[in-house]
Amino acid sequence: MRVVFDNIIFFLQKSGGGTIYWSEIVKRANNDSSIDAIFSEPQSNHNNIFRARLSINVACFEKYPLSLLRISNFTLPINKKSIFHSSYYRISRSSKAINVITIHDFTSELFFNGIRKFIHAKRKENGIKHADGIICISNNTRSDLLKFYPGIDRKKIRVIYNGVGDSYFPIQKSQFIKNDYNNILNSKYVLYVGHRTSYKNFYMAAETVSLLDETFSLLIIGEKLSPREVENLDRTLRNRYTCLSKIDNETLNVFYNFAYCLIYPSTYEGFGIPILEAMKAGCPVVTSNKSSIPEVAGNSALIVSEINADNFAKAILKLQNQAFREQTIEAGFIQARRFSWDKCFSEIKQFYNELYNGL
Repeated sequence: MRVVFDNIIFFLQKSGGGTIYWSEIVKRANNDSSIDAIFSEPQSNHNNIFRARLSINVACFEKYPLSLLRISNFTLPINKKSIFHSSYYRISRSSKAINVITIHDFTSELFFNGIRKFIHAKRKENGIKHADGIICISNNTRSDLLKFYPGIDRKKIRVIYNGVGDSYFPIQKSQFIKNDYNNILNSKYVLYVGHRTSYKNFYMAAETVSLLDETFSLLIIGEKLSPREVENLDRTLRNRYTCLSKIDNETLNVFYNFAYCLIYPSTYEGFGIPILEAMKAGCPVVTSNKSSIPEVAGNSALIVSEINADNFAKAILKLQNQAFREQTIEAGFIQARRFSWDKCFSEIKQFYNELYNGL
Protein backbone atom coordinates (compact mmCIF):
# COMPACT_ATOMS: atom_id res chain seq x y z
CA MET A 1 0.00 0.00 0.00
CA ARG A 2 1.39 3.34 -1.09
CA VAL A 3 0.88 6.28 1.26
CA VAL A 4 1.89 9.86 0.51
CA PHE A 5 2.45 11.82 3.72
CA ASP A 6 2.06 15.59 3.30
CA ASN A 7 4.41 17.26 5.80
CA ILE A 8 3.13 20.80 5.31
CA ILE A 9 2.37 21.30 9.01
CA PHE A 10 6.09 21.51 9.76
CA PHE A 11 6.23 24.62 7.58
CA LEU A 12 3.13 26.24 9.06
CA GLN A 13 3.83 25.77 12.77
CA LYS A 14 6.86 25.92 15.04
CA SER A 15 5.43 23.42 17.51
CA GLY A 16 2.17 22.30 19.06
CA GLY A 17 -0.01 19.24 19.39
CA GLY A 18 -0.53 18.92 15.64
CA THR A 19 3.18 18.71 14.94
CA ILE A 20 3.73 16.24 17.79
CA TYR A 21 1.01 14.06 16.28
CA TRP A 22 2.41 14.24 12.76
CA SER A 23 6.02 13.60 13.75
CA GLU A 24 4.97 10.47 15.67
CA ILE A 25 2.96 9.17 12.69
CA VAL A 26 5.69 9.94 10.16
CA LYS A 27 8.38 8.34 12.33
CA ARG A 28 6.46 5.08 12.51
CA ALA A 29 5.49 5.08 8.84
CA ASN A 30 9.14 5.52 7.92
CA ASN A 31 10.02 2.35 9.84
CA ASP A 32 7.07 0.24 8.66
CA SER A 33 8.04 -2.13 5.84
CA SER A 34 4.40 -2.90 5.06
CA ILE A 35 3.87 0.66 3.84
CA ASP A 36 5.38 2.23 0.76
CA ALA A 37 5.77 5.60 2.46
CA ILE A 38 6.39 8.71 0.35
CA PHE A 39 7.12 11.95 2.20
CA SER A 40 6.39 15.30 0.61
CA GLU A 41 7.07 18.82 1.78
CA PRO A 42 7.81 22.32 0.48
CA GLN A 43 11.34 23.00 -0.69
CA SER A 44 11.89 25.78 1.80
CA ASN A 45 13.24 26.32 5.28
CA HIS A 46 11.34 25.48 8.45
CA ASN A 47 11.94 26.15 12.13
CA ASN A 48 9.82 23.33 13.50
CA ILE A 49 11.58 21.57 16.39
CA PHE A 50 9.89 18.22 15.71
CA ARG A 51 10.80 18.12 12.01
CA ALA A 52 14.41 18.83 12.94
CA ARG A 53 14.52 15.59 14.93
CA LEU A 54 13.13 13.40 12.16
CA SER A 55 15.38 11.32 9.92
CA ILE A 56 13.32 10.68 6.79
CA ASN A 57 13.99 10.68 3.07
CA VAL A 58 11.78 13.23 1.36
CA ALA A 59 10.99 12.05 -2.16
CA CYS A 60 8.76 14.92 -3.29
CA PHE A 61 9.53 18.61 -2.96
CA GLU A 62 7.12 21.37 -3.82
CA LYS A 63 9.37 23.93 -5.45
CA TYR A 64 7.15 26.99 -5.28
CA PRO A 65 6.52 29.31 -2.33
CA LEU A 66 3.50 28.50 -0.21
CA SER A 67 0.34 30.42 -1.08
CA LEU A 68 -3.28 30.17 0.02
CA LEU A 69 -4.00 27.94 -2.97
CA ARG A 70 -1.07 25.61 -2.33
CA ILE A 71 -1.87 25.45 1.38
CA SER A 72 -5.34 24.14 0.46
CA ASN A 73 -4.41 21.87 -2.47
CA PHE A 74 -1.51 19.50 -3.06
CA THR A 75 -0.01 20.49 -6.40
CA LEU A 76 2.32 17.59 -7.19
CA PRO A 77 0.94 14.75 -9.35
CA ILE A 78 -0.05 11.38 -7.86
CA ASN A 79 0.07 8.88 -10.74
CA LYS A 80 -0.40 5.66 -8.80
CA LYS A 81 -3.15 4.55 -6.46
CA SER A 82 -2.20 6.04 -3.09
CA ILE A 83 -3.51 7.11 0.26
CA PHE A 84 -2.85 10.84 0.50
CA HIS A 85 -2.75 11.87 4.17
CA SER A 86 -2.26 15.56 4.76
CA SER A 87 -1.02 16.96 8.04
CA TYR A 88 -3.11 20.09 7.59
CA TYR A 89 -6.31 19.65 5.57
CA ARG A 90 -4.80 19.66 2.08
CA ILE A 91 -6.28 17.42 -0.57
CA SER A 92 -5.00 16.01 -3.85
CA ARG A 93 -7.16 16.44 -6.96
CA SER A 94 -5.64 13.32 -8.54
CA SER A 95 -8.12 10.54 -9.38
CA LYS A 96 -5.50 8.11 -8.02
CA ALA A 97 -5.50 9.70 -4.56
CA ILE A 98 -7.58 8.55 -1.58
CA ASN A 99 -7.68 11.67 0.57
CA VAL A 100 -7.33 11.38 4.35
CA ILE A 101 -7.28 14.26 6.82
CA THR A 102 -6.94 14.44 10.60
CA ILE A 103 -9.10 16.91 12.50
CA HIS A 104 -7.65 17.94 15.85
CA ASP A 105 -10.19 20.50 17.01
CA PHE A 106 -12.46 23.37 16.03
CA THR A 107 -10.69 26.22 17.82
CA SER A 108 -10.70 28.44 14.71
CA GLU A 109 -14.46 28.15 14.32
CA LEU A 110 -15.15 28.63 18.04
CA PHE A 111 -12.55 31.16 19.16
CA PHE A 112 -11.04 33.02 16.18
CA ASN A 113 -12.46 36.12 14.53
CA GLY A 114 -12.12 38.00 11.26
CA ILE A 115 -9.83 36.95 8.42
CA ARG A 116 -7.94 34.44 10.59
CA LYS A 117 -11.15 32.56 11.31
CA PHE A 118 -12.24 32.73 7.67
CA ILE A 119 -8.97 31.32 6.30
CA HIS A 120 -8.72 28.49 8.82
CA ALA A 121 -12.38 27.53 8.47
CA LYS A 122 -12.28 27.57 4.66
CA ARG A 123 -9.14 25.46 4.57
CA LYS A 124 -10.72 22.90 6.87
CA GLU A 125 -14.00 22.96 4.94
CA ASN A 126 -12.13 22.26 1.71
CA GLY A 127 -10.41 19.26 3.30
CA ILE A 128 -13.61 17.88 4.80
CA LYS A 129 -15.52 18.30 1.54
CA HIS A 130 -13.01 16.26 -0.49
CA ALA A 131 -11.85 13.75 2.15
CA ASP A 132 -12.47 10.04 1.65
CA GLY A 133 -11.50 9.38 5.26
CA ILE A 134 -11.54 11.67 8.30
CA ILE A 135 -9.65 10.91 11.51
CA CYS A 136 -10.89 12.67 14.66
CA ILE A 137 -8.57 12.54 17.66
CA SER A 138 -11.41 12.34 20.21
CA ASN A 139 -15.13 11.75 20.38
CA ASN A 140 -15.51 15.40 21.33
CA THR A 141 -13.85 16.45 18.06
CA ARG A 142 -16.15 14.06 16.19
CA SER A 143 -19.17 15.66 17.90
CA ASP A 144 -17.94 19.13 16.91
CA LEU A 145 -17.43 17.93 13.32
CA LEU A 146 -21.04 16.73 13.15
CA LYS A 147 -22.29 20.01 14.62
CA PHE A 148 -20.50 22.10 12.01
CA TYR A 149 -21.06 19.62 9.15
CA PRO A 150 -24.26 17.71 10.00
CA GLY A 151 -24.66 16.36 6.45
CA ILE A 152 -21.32 14.56 6.37
CA ASP A 153 -21.22 10.82 5.66
CA ARG A 154 -20.50 9.34 9.07
CA LYS A 155 -18.94 6.24 7.52
CA LYS A 156 -15.97 8.41 6.55
CA ILE A 157 -15.21 9.28 10.18
CA ARG A 158 -12.94 7.31 12.50
CA VAL A 159 -12.07 8.29 16.08
CA ILE A 160 -8.43 7.43 16.78
CA TYR A 161 -6.93 8.74 20.01
CA ASN A 162 -3.53 10.37 20.21
CA GLY A 163 -0.72 8.69 22.09
CA VAL A 164 1.80 9.90 24.62
CA GLY A 165 5.55 9.97 24.04
CA ASP A 166 8.07 7.50 25.44
CA SER A 167 10.11 10.46 26.73
CA TYR A 168 7.83 10.68 29.78
CA PHE A 169 8.40 8.36 32.74
CA PRO A 170 9.10 8.56 36.48
CA ILE A 171 12.70 9.08 37.50
CA GLN A 172 14.45 8.25 40.74
CA LYS A 173 14.49 11.70 42.30
CA SER A 174 16.90 10.68 45.06
CA GLN A 175 19.43 9.59 42.44
CA PHE A 176 18.80 12.38 39.98
CA ILE A 177 21.79 14.66 39.40
CA LYS A 178 20.42 18.19 39.43
CA ASN A 179 21.19 20.39 36.47
CA ASP A 180 21.00 24.05 35.40
CA TYR A 181 17.46 24.24 36.77
CA ASN A 182 18.36 23.41 40.38
CA ASN A 183 16.57 26.44 41.83
CA ILE A 184 13.33 25.47 40.10
CA LEU A 185 13.55 21.76 40.88
CA ASN A 186 14.18 22.47 44.56
CA SER A 187 11.05 24.64 44.79
CA LYS A 188 7.36 23.79 45.13
CA TYR A 189 6.04 24.71 41.70
CA VAL A 190 2.78 24.26 39.87
CA LEU A 191 3.43 23.48 36.20
CA TYR A 192 1.65 25.05 33.21
CA VAL A 193 2.46 23.58 29.78
CA GLY A 194 1.35 24.76 26.35
CA HIS A 195 -0.21 27.68 24.55
CA ARG A 196 -1.84 30.56 26.37
CA THR A 197 -4.75 31.47 24.09
CA SER A 198 -7.94 32.67 25.78
CA TYR A 199 -9.72 29.34 26.17
CA LYS A 200 -6.64 27.86 27.90
CA ASN A 201 -7.35 30.14 30.90
CA PHE A 202 -3.70 30.90 31.57
CA TYR A 203 -4.44 33.94 33.74
CA MET A 204 -6.70 31.76 35.87
CA ALA A 205 -3.76 29.43 36.41
CA ALA A 206 -1.70 32.36 37.65
CA GLU A 207 -4.53 33.55 39.88
CA THR A 208 -4.86 30.04 41.29
CA VAL A 209 -1.23 29.95 42.37
CA SER A 210 -1.59 33.44 43.89
CA LEU A 211 -4.26 32.01 46.21
CA LEU A 212 -1.82 29.41 47.54
CA ASP A 213 0.76 30.26 50.16
CA GLU A 214 4.03 31.87 49.06
CA THR A 215 5.93 28.59 49.05
CA PHE A 216 4.17 27.82 45.75
CA SER A 217 5.35 29.21 42.42
CA LEU A 218 4.25 28.86 38.80
CA LEU A 219 6.52 27.33 36.15
CA ILE A 220 5.36 28.11 32.61
CA ILE A 221 6.62 26.02 29.70
CA GLY A 222 5.79 27.62 26.36
CA GLU A 223 6.46 30.56 24.13
CA LYS A 224 8.15 33.67 25.46
CA LEU A 225 5.90 35.86 27.58
CA SER A 226 4.42 38.94 25.97
CA PRO A 227 4.80 42.35 27.69
CA ARG A 228 1.13 42.20 28.63
CA GLU A 229 1.57 38.77 30.20
CA VAL A 230 4.61 39.94 32.15
CA GLU A 231 2.63 42.92 33.44
CA ASN A 232 -0.20 40.67 34.54
CA LEU A 233 2.10 38.13 36.19
CA ASP A 234 4.07 40.83 37.99
CA ARG A 235 0.81 42.09 39.42
CA THR A 236 -0.50 38.64 40.35
CA LEU A 237 2.64 36.59 41.14
CA ARG A 238 5.60 38.94 41.51
CA ASN A 239 8.80 36.92 41.99
CA ARG A 240 6.78 33.67 42.03
CA TYR A 241 6.85 32.66 38.39
CA THR A 242 9.30 31.48 35.72
CA CYS A 243 8.77 31.00 31.99
CA LEU A 244 10.99 28.69 29.93
CA SER A 245 10.88 28.24 26.16
CA LYS A 246 12.32 25.70 23.71
CA ILE A 247 12.43 22.94 26.31
CA ASP A 248 13.16 19.47 24.94
CA ASN A 249 11.15 16.40 25.92
CA GLU A 250 13.82 15.05 28.26
CA THR A 251 13.93 18.27 30.27
CA LEU A 252 10.14 18.56 30.26
CA ASN A 253 9.97 15.05 31.73
CA VAL A 254 12.18 16.22 34.59
CA PHE A 255 9.91 19.20 35.22
CA TYR A 256 6.86 16.92 35.28
CA ASN A 257 8.61 14.64 37.76
CA PHE A 258 9.50 17.37 40.24
CA ALA A 259 6.28 19.41 39.90
CA TYR A 260 3.74 19.64 42.69
CA CYS A 261 1.12 19.18 39.98
CA LEU A 262 0.17 20.15 36.44
CA ILE A 263 -2.58 22.76 36.21
CA TYR A 264 -4.63 22.46 33.02
CA PRO A 265 -7.65 24.79 33.30
CA SER A 266 -8.61 24.75 29.61
CA THR A 267 -12.25 25.02 28.57
CA TYR A 268 -11.65 23.50 25.14
CA GLU A 269 -9.30 20.82 23.82
CA GLY A 270 -9.29 18.53 20.83
CA PHE A 271 -7.34 16.12 23.01
CA GLY A 272 -4.96 17.46 25.67
CA ILE A 273 -1.59 15.71 25.34
CA PRO A 274 0.07 17.39 28.39
CA ILE A 275 -2.46 15.64 30.64
CA LEU A 276 -1.11 12.24 29.60
CA GLU A 277 2.53 13.39 29.57
CA ALA A 278 2.17 14.47 33.19
CA MET A 279 0.38 11.29 34.25
CA LYS A 280 2.97 9.09 32.57
CA ALA A 281 5.72 10.96 34.43
CA GLY A 282 4.00 10.61 37.80
CA CYS A 283 2.75 14.20 38.05
CA PRO A 284 -0.75 14.76 39.49
CA VAL A 285 -3.09 16.62 37.13
CA VAL A 286 -5.63 19.28 38.11
CA THR A 287 -7.91 20.06 35.20
CA SER A 288 -11.44 20.85 34.01
CA ASN A 289 -14.25 18.60 32.84
CA LYS A 290 -14.70 20.37 29.51
CA SER A 291 -14.67 19.12 25.88
CA SER A 292 -12.32 16.15 25.33
CA ILE A 293 -10.60 16.34 28.72
CA PRO A 294 -12.81 13.73 30.48
CA GLU A 295 -12.00 11.27 27.67
CA VAL A 296 -8.29 11.73 28.23
CA ALA A 297 -8.09 12.23 31.99
CA GLY A 298 -10.74 9.65 32.92
CA ASN A 299 -11.10 9.36 36.68
CA SER A 300 -7.37 9.80 37.22
CA ALA A 301 -7.12 13.58 37.62
CA LEU A 302 -8.50 16.13 40.06
CA ILE A 303 -11.45 17.44 38.03
CA VAL A 304 -12.84 20.93 38.56
CA SER A 305 -16.42 21.24 37.34
CA GLU A 306 -16.99 24.95 37.93
CA ILE A 307 -13.95 26.67 36.47
CA ASN A 308 -12.58 29.39 38.72
CA ALA A 309 -9.35 30.02 40.61
CA ASP A 310 -10.82 29.23 44.04
CA ASN A 311 -11.90 25.76 42.94
CA PHE A 312 -8.57 25.02 41.29
CA ALA A 313 -6.70 26.15 44.42
CA LYS A 314 -8.88 23.91 46.62
CA ALA A 315 -8.20 20.96 44.31
CA ILE A 316 -4.44 21.53 44.43
CA LEU A 317 -4.45 21.67 48.22
CA LYS A 318 -6.03 18.20 48.35
CA LEU A 319 -2.65 16.92 47.21
CA GLN A 320 -1.19 17.85 50.60
CA ASN A 321 -2.59 14.53 51.80
CA GLN A 322 0.28 12.22 50.87
CA ALA A 323 -1.85 9.08 50.63
CA PHE A 324 -4.29 10.85 48.31
CA ARG A 325 -1.40 12.21 46.25
CA GLU A 326 0.12 8.75 45.79
CA GLN A 327 -3.30 7.32 44.90
CA THR A 328 -3.75 10.04 42.25
CA ILE A 329 -0.31 9.39 40.78
CA GLU A 330 -0.93 5.64 40.57
CA ALA A 331 -4.29 6.22 38.88
CA GLY A 332 -2.50 8.47 36.38
CA PHE A 333 -0.02 5.73 35.50
CA ILE A 334 -2.90 3.35 34.77
CA GLN A 335 -4.77 5.91 32.66
CA ALA A 336 -1.69 6.86 30.61
CA ARG A 337 -1.11 3.23 29.67
CA ARG A 338 -4.38 3.30 27.72
CA PHE A 339 -2.77 5.60 25.14
CA SER A 340 0.28 5.06 22.96
CA TRP A 341 1.54 6.29 19.60
CA ASP A 342 2.08 2.70 18.49
CA LYS A 343 -1.62 1.98 19.11
CA CYS A 344 -2.58 5.23 17.37
CA PHE A 345 -0.49 4.41 14.29
CA SER A 346 -1.76 0.83 14.18
CA GLU A 347 -5.36 2.07 14.08
CA ILE A 348 -4.50 4.68 11.43
CA LYS A 349 -2.86 2.00 9.28
CA GLN A 350 -5.94 -0.19 9.63
CA PHE A 351 -8.08 2.75 8.47
CA TYR A 352 -5.76 3.25 5.48
CA ASN A 353 -6.23 -0.40 4.53
CA GLU A 354 -10.00 -0.16 4.74
CA LEU A 355 -10.04 2.94 2.56
CA TYR A 356 -7.53 1.49 0.12
CA ASN A 357 -9.61 -1.66 -0.31
CA GLY A 358 -12.89 0.22 -0.66
CA LEU A 359 -14.45 1.08 2.67
